[in-house]
Amino acid sequence: MASATQRTEPRADVAAFERLTQALVGITAQSLDALEGTVTVSQFRLLRTLDGLGRVSSSTLATAVGSAASSVTRLVDKLESAGYVARGTDPHSRSIVTVEVTPAGRAVVTAVLARRHVLLETVLDALSPEERERAAEAAARFVLLAGDAVAAGAKGPVAL
Repeated sequence: MASATQRTEPRADVAAFERLTQALVGITAQSLDALEGTVTVSQFRLLRTLDGLGRVSSSTLATAVGSAASSVTRLVDKLESAGYVARGTDPHSRSIVTVEVTPAGRAVVTAVLARRHVLLETVLDALSPEERERAAEAAARFVLLAGDAVAAGAKGPVAL
């Protein structure tokens, strides 16, 4: 058995997916360049999640992004001051703080995703149509299996 300080190389398939992960994270980071530094990765992640959820309580948002409520509050503070989110109250309980994306926040999400799509298309266009089809099928299957792992208790995919 290897000690904690010894490194073992992963299996070839795991290593390939690790490199794929790095490439996709790189594309994600480049897609944020469309914003010229107006939001951080964490802020974008929150915006994208919130854009999908609609108006929700702060606690629901914290659960959805897998962060502590205090971390979400700090992110929302910054995004609210930039005009990307708006706070409100629940009509049934004034003690519940709600958060929703503003049109400006939605424009941020749209701009980043549009840039990401262009970057992904550039890479995928270098493949033959058959390779693209196989890659899309493999990616869909991987995402499905990753979802099964989430259901089994693994930390799930997050909006990024």
